[in-house]
Amino acid sequence: MEGIVVVEKVGGKSKATRCFSKYPLKFIVPSKVASSKTDAVWIYSISYGGGIVSGDCISCKVSVGESCTAVLTTQASTKVYKSVGSKCSEQFLEATVGSHALLVIIPDPVTCFSTARYSQKQIFRVASDSSLVIVDWLTSGRHESGEKWDFELYKSTNNIFLDGNEPLFLDSVLLEQGSSTSIADRMQDYQVIAMVILVGPKLKHVQNQVQEDVKKMMTKRFYAPASPCGTKIESEYGLPKPALIASCSVFGPKDLGVVVRISAVTTESVYEFLRHHLASMESLLGASPYCRT
Repeated sequence: MEGIVVVEKVGGKSKATRCFSKYPLKFIVPSKVASSKTDAVWIYSISYGGGIVSGDCISCKVSVGESCTAVLTTQASTKVYKSVGSKCSEQFLEATVGSHALLVIIPDPVTCFSTARYSQKQIFRVASDSSLVIVDWLTSGRHESGEKWDFELYKSTNNIFLDGNEPLFLDSVLLEQGSSTSIADRMQDYQVIAMVILVGPKLKHVQNQVQEDVKKMMTKRFYAPASPCGTKIESEYGLPKPALIASCSVFGPKDLGVVVRISAVTTESVYEFLRHHLASMESLLGASPYCRT
């Protein structure tokens, strides 16, 4: 499966000038997501059949031209079904973000079913004055049915290069069943892990606010007698653990980027975190991320 999306300026507005996909992958570019007063293209990626099956390989290329804004999202969580014969399902995304442009990647979480093997790699090439948002997250599986961290392998790689080939951010997350301890043992009671990457001048206000909010939130949650959201998880020392843990760190020249890492007990708590901390982007995107009617 493969797909190509190109966003360029046409008549002074961001437009998807090329949108190609091969079955069962499909891109939808609706015209009524964002406000007509906002210059942003929203692109929905969907997969016929409801998910990724064993052995699938999906490759996408996205190009966002100078001064354009594009949002790449999904309509539901990406489901990765069980592995057959140890085959690994793979996704690859390569994106280029032009000068003064903004690319926002805000999918729903990946959900890997029992015995699934899944690997994804995303490569982004940005200019020093372009901006980028990446949300990359994973749930433990169908935990309501008792399936918790029961997949065989999950690997997610995100590499960002500045002005061509200068490494700006290189990150890889690997969860694999071990001979001594399972993924479930290592994750304990947490059912969701997430990472949010914010890069570029258009997102400076979001970066500053999320750093301040996370610092206040975690100071309160680690030192308060109980979790503010009412959910208590007892640690091995008998102390309550927060139902959501978040951390922030800056990276790049002149603190160009911020990465937020999250672990949480529920998927909805991460949705709430994302809705709250990305809400101020509505003026740039024409709609607030993860606020769906």
